[in-house]
Amino acid sequence: MHESKRKISMPSTAHNFRGYWGQKKKKMTNFDIEISTPSPLSALTIHSLYLNSFCHSQFPLHAQKKMVACFSFLFPLAPFFVTLLFLILFLEQISYLRKKRNVPGPNIVLPFLGNAISLVAKPTRFWEVQADLATSLGFSVNYIIGRFIVFIRSTELSHYIFANVRPDAFLLVGHPFGKKLFGEHNMIYMFGQDHKDLRRQIAPNFTPRALSTYTALQQIIIVQHLKSWERLSSESPGKPISLRLLARDMNLETSQTVFVGRYLSREARDKFRDDYNLFNTGLMKLPFDLPGFAFRNARLAVERLIETLSDCATQSKKRMSEGDEPSCLIDFWMQETVREIAESKTVPPHSSDVEIGSYLFDFLFAAQDASTSSLLWTVTLLDSHPDVLRRVREEVSRIWSPESDTLISAEQLREMKYTQAVAREVIRYRPPATLVPHIAMKDFPLTESYTIPKGTIVFPSVYESSFQGFTEADRFEPERFSEDRQEEVIFKRNYLAFGAGPHQCVGQRYALNHLVLFIAMFVTVFDFKRHRTEGCDEIMYCPTICPKDGCRVSLSRRCSRYPNLSLN
Repeated sequence: MHESKRKISMPSTAHNFRGYWGQKKKKMTNFDIEISTPSPLSALTIHSLYLNSFCHSQFPLHAQKKMVACFSFLFPLAPFFVTLLFLILFLEQISYLRKKRNVPGPNIVLPFLGNAISLVAKPTRFWEVQADLATSLGFSVNYIIGRFIVFIRSTELSHYIFANVRPDAFLLVGHPFGKKLFGEHNMIYMFGQDHKDLRRQIAPNFTPRALSTYTALQQIIIVQHLKSWERLSSESPGKPISLRLLARDMNLETSQTVFVGRYLSREARDKFRDDYNLFNTGLMKLPFDLPGFAFRNARLAVERLIETLSDCATQSKKRMSEGDEPSCLIDFWMQETVREIAESKTVPPHSSDVEIGSYLFDFLFAAQDASTSSLLWTVTLLDSHPDVLRRVREEVSRIWSPESDTLISAEQLREMKYTQAVAREVIRYRPPATLVPHIAMKDFPLTESYTIPKGTIVFPSVYESSFQGFTEADRFEPERFSEDRQEEVIFKRNYLAFGAGPHQCVGQRYALNHLVLFIAMFVTVFDFKRHRTEGCDEIMYCPTICPKDGCRVSLSRRCSRYPNLSLN
């Protein structure tokens, strides 16, 4: 083999190897090395080069010997470690392809991370690509943080997943790493008889009487926040304000008041808000449970939130056992629990304070971010559809006026049929939680030709189902929910915003009431104008979906005065 001489000259330049030793920081000597090596330069030659550099330095002799010995020991093992690394990566790729089979999805994925970077950086685009890939079979696959995933686009396949939540099929996880984040006691991880028993226990939380109590609380809080929004807008005349954080704060206070009301002090509410913000941030980050990482902060915040809610359950049990009237959701729940304990002399399952605190957090999570998403899209869509806005205002003005100083009653709420249709269409057109993650507990035959491997995270897409079946599904058209068209009945299987099967949302009536009340009061109290910029209506995940710009609007009051509302 032809030998070529390469002279590596290292004078006092940027390529010079220099160092310092001891407190005096003596400069290392320059060195010139001339070596004969096969061309191109081999790894063995580079190894020799570094050994020579140490030998010609001013390191103490015993240190040089130790370094040389270390290099001499490790270098022969380098090919072994490199080979082992490539073998692991190769086997990981083979495992992915074996699970993928002929299903649409990327053929090559990054080791361990898979496509997690693109999911975190551009989640909207990531799921759009998955949906496009799923066009032919109704589902597609990918690989994220060491987990094989299946994305479900087909409505019928989504129903198939929802209907098979059981130990030998699928478990609802809510979040790919949700059990670690939410804790053990959470409704989304329950199934079978335990789940049925718990849903029976919480049924009193959503009776007409309970819902009527909640609507009064909701209206008072909405008006309080609308006032603050106007003040904020008036402080910067002509400049739009972003509603995303404002709506989230309003919904958080609404959830706190409706769910645990009088049991949270002002100081506790402030801490609650801070912890919930930490939780929200951690939801969208990579699951590194290490100090300083957002996921760890979120997990610890959830523990504190559940502790606070557990204390609320303790206080409510005491009040209800003393015969007080219910004033919030936890009271209706504990009133029934106390009655059951008194009659049967036994404590119902899943009714410890910690468990109840965990279930309350589940309610909070479901209500808080989903409602924020729907409120933002409502303002966005009403602004871009002036005819719909006009019809809503006409209907509400016939039924309720801010100057009446009265709360909107349950009967008046039922009369707002068009406004209710608008609320339903907002939820269809922009379902807040676009995906409902499940985990396969065993190999599960999804179709005749494909079996989902055990351990796979499966994502039925509520969003994709919302644009299937309905007449001109890509149009925002509240009339589809009118008594004449009744598309919510005809295409009921495609309306999955509240889920389906045993885990269908128990609070959907509460959520719809909240949205209708907000629409009625917002459009009556305010004239508003959306500040439109390029891409402002694009979908952003945070963690539910909202307009990319956070819904920036200019507000001005259209009524003569705000309603003076109270519970009396």
